[in-house]
Amino acid sequence: MKEEILFGGYTRNGGKGIYRGELDTDTESIERPEVYIEVPQATYLALSKQNILYTVCKSEDGEEGGIAAYDLNGNTPQFLNAVTAVGAPPAYVAVDEQRQLVYAANYHKGEVLVYRIATDGSISLASTDTHVGNGPRPEQDSAHVHYTDLTPDQRLVVCDLGTDEVVTYDVSTEGNLTKVATYRTEPGFGPRHIVFNPNGKIAYLLGELSSDVQILNYQQDGSFNLITSYSLIPENYTEHNGSAAIRISNDGQFLYASNRGHNSIVVFAITASGRDLQLIQRISTEGDFPRDFVLDPTEKFVVCSNQNTNNSTLYRRNPERGTLTKIQQDIVTPESVCVIFTQA
Repeated sequence: MKEEILFGGYTRNGGKGIYRGELDTDTESIERPEVYIEVPQATYLALSKQNILYTVCKSEDGEEGGIAAYDLNGNTPQFLNAVTAVGAPPAYVAVDEQRQLVYAANYHKGEVLVYRIATDGSISLASTDTHVGNGPRPEQDSAHVHYTDLTPDQRLVVCDLGTDEVVTYDVSTEGNLTKVATYRTEPGFGPRHIVFNPNGKIAYLLGELSSDVQILNYQQDGSFNLITSYSLIPENYTEHNGSAAIRISNDGQFLYASNRGHNSIVVFAITASGRDLQLIQRISTEGDFPRDFVLDPTEKFVVCSNQNTNNSTLYRRNPERGTLTKIQQDIVTPESVCVIFTQA
């Protein structure tokens, strides 16, 4: 069986934007991905059930950033439209199928953006919310919204690395936002991404600056409270590290996170009904600065992209034990910082 993969990335040093590859699950290999869509700064991707791709983008003159929409239903991708504004592009994009909305997180502006999806898949800006504040670390000079996606009960959850906050919003059918709760981490934690246990009551919050993961209770009113936390790097590691992506297996049994600096994926077994973690593995990403990784649709494979070394690594995953085994490295993926499978 062949599974289609899209790699999104920067276009600063020869990268072209979005590359397409295939994972052959029989031969357990990925052939060299090829240029699929040339998009400046295609640093995060989200695909709708209608097969419309929403990608972070930058204008050709570099003055504006935003989100672009492409229809992937034909033989070649068809550009639908882009909504951009002066300044840096967003860092994250997600699709809300129920409300037919797209969410984006603008790190540099500290901004939450909501777009309406038209019947043809194109988008228009619906609403925004701008965060204010800062934190104690040099990277926290202002609000830095890094993640905008849905909770299990269809609220919007936003991670702000700059203010050490996780903000929960109610979202109207028109895309208007109402803030309902704010969770504050310890100073300098740097919330980057969050994932939820399938039980809908527990969340795992990754701290980019602290290299920790917090286990949180998620309440019916949209609030979070801390259960415990774990380090994502070894105690004796003293060099710089910035944790990046976090994923959970569909069965809720295993948690994965990547480390940029230590250049590893850390694997935890999830225990105590989601309220505790047991470290079971740390494995090299075989490259530098692994900003993103993803489990394939069968969850028998993991693909990880290393930004600074322009390569991706393929692992075989043991579904029963959660462990990873490297089976291919040095897959050429220029400046890749996002990887998704197009199959559900």
